[in-house]
Amino acid sequence: MTQQVRVAAVQAEPRWLDLAAGVDQVVDLIAQAARGGAELVAFPETFLPGYPWWIWLDSPAWGMQFVPRFAANSMTRDGAEMGRIAAAAGEHGVHVVLGFSEFDQGSLYMAQAFLDDTGDVISVRRKLKPTHVERSVFGEGDGSDIQVHDTRLGKLGGLNCWEHFQPLTKYTMYSLGEQIHVGSWPSFSVYRGAATALGPEVNTAASRVYAVEGQSFVLAPCAVVGPAAHELFCDTETKRQLLALGGGFARIYGPEGSELAEPLPETEEGLLFADLDFSLIAIAKSAADPAGHYSRPDVFRLHVNLAPAPRVVHAPAEEPADGELVILDR
Repeated sequence: MTQQVRVAAVQAEPRWLDLAAGVDQVVDLIAQAARGGAELVAFPETFLPGYPWWIWLDSPAWGMQFVPRFAANSMTRDGAEMGRIAAAAGEHGVHVVLGFSEFDQGSLYMAQAFLDDTGDVISVRRKLKPTHVERSVFGEGDGSDIQVHDTRLGKLGGLNCWEHFQPLTKYTMYSLGEQIHVGSWPSFSVYRGAATALGPEVNTAASRVYAVEGQSFVLAPCAVVGPAAHELFCDTETKRQLLALGGGFARIYGPEGSELAEPLPETEEGLLFADLDFSLIAIAKSAADPAGHYSRPDVFRLHVNLAPAPRVVHAPAEEPADGELVILDR
């Protein structure tokens, strides 16, 4: 393969809990990516309307003050806001993978939308299992949310944050032939120095390992915590220490683990650009293809249920047969 694709990964502070301002920001970043020649731009986890950092900082009772506003500023997958973002993708001829909080009949989900360069919404997926305190805000996805899409750019997929520590989810993605992966992250800001597993060393490593394990390009967009976040979420000095400023560690990796873009300082906002040379995938696959020649199906096999799991299934009412007596219990 000789195909090359120019891509961009976002490192920016969201417009916290303000959907209208956030959509303006997303549309502007799409335009910036297009001006830089990108054919794909990837956004952090729940970039709209921003990650709910209050869940890591205090009690659930204290955090309830944010819940109505967060829900009111979460986006539906088919509303006017998504339509405007899709139109921007079509106007600028750019594919978009957007992290957002999805509102659906009263429940929220950590979603990623896939938009193509004509302005069509290819799909929306949900995080299969929100992590730790995220489960106090968000519901779960199902097997249909493990997705890899055939696009003009190649086979495109995505996961959110600590889904990159779910070995079976990752293996399923590898088996679907993913070539470009978007690993969306919220910011590596919380509990810095006290919880290594939440910090940049571990989580940037997860993105890099995903690239090497799956022999795919990995775009790892990552949000920034700035003064606006402190103003909103941190009413004490202790909370300002728990949620550090910065945390932006966006990266782009090649299928053999190379770093393809110069990182920005963690407090700086901007776009990372890289040119993806698909010939690197063939070279990486020749060494180790975990769902192909590097597998041992005689020893290990993975059974996956990719079917949607609706909470309610509406069956049509059955008409009584001729002559059948129907008694209504009142």
